Amino acid sequence: MQEQFHTWYTQYLHRDFHMLVFGHSGFPVICFPPGGGRYYDLKDNGVINACSHLINSGRIKLYCPDTIDSRSWFNYSIPAKERVDLYLQYEQVILNDVIEFAKYDSGFGNVGMFGLAFGSFNALNISFKYPEKIGYLYGVSGYYDIKPHIYGFYDENCYYNNPFDYIPNLNDAYQLDSLKWMDIGFGVGDYDIAKPDSEKLSALLYNKKIMHHIEYWEKGNHCWETWREFSPKFLARIKY
Repeated sequence: MQEQFHTWYTQYLHRDFHMLVFGHSGFPVICFPPGGGRYYDLKDNGVINACSHLINSGRIKLYCPDTIDSRSWFNYSIPAKERVDLYLQYEQVILNDVIEFAKYDSGFGNVGMFGLAFGSFNALNISFKYPEKIGYLYGVSGYYDIKPHIYGFYDENCYYNNPFDYIPNLNDAYQLDSLKWMDIGFGVGDYDIAKPDSEKLSALLYNKKIMHHIEYWEKGNHCWETWREFSPKFLARIKY
């Protein structure tokens, strides 16, 4: 399997940023690790290897950027407003550095987004805010609510970055039409602590008539063993 390590100075965070890329060709998928995770977590915990048949066949190419969750959402030593502001800076890295590079590198006009646990929030939030850039969106054992991380603080940026708040009010025709062209899927185990978030998200999407599929896995739990098994099943849905 072809593996590349990329590092660059990003103007959006004013620091060096890291990313691993797996594959020689195929549809580009941006992959986010669980909350507080790093760019190497999917490799070190066997998810990349579990998807090796899709990568080696040239069907998909996986881009695993670093995260700053531990400096933003999970950094309770700084005010909640700073956590949100740091996330917005990170979002610009993903939009302008990672996605644009993945499109250039792969030759495709849009990308897929894939996340595990809190990484599903990163995948979904960007996909719903910028649907014209995204063709596929998959979340496994996802958390989608930022309110537990802002301790009662709330402003306009919180609203526009909390899917549970803004999805019920989506009325923009262009945005809704773009979402209709996106293949959206979520999976969660019967014993997964994130199951309520997936069920709530599915209900919100159903009420907005946003097509999606949700899978419940018998005995599946919130752990790498489950994620290794089911990540390739979602990524195998990508067709072009």
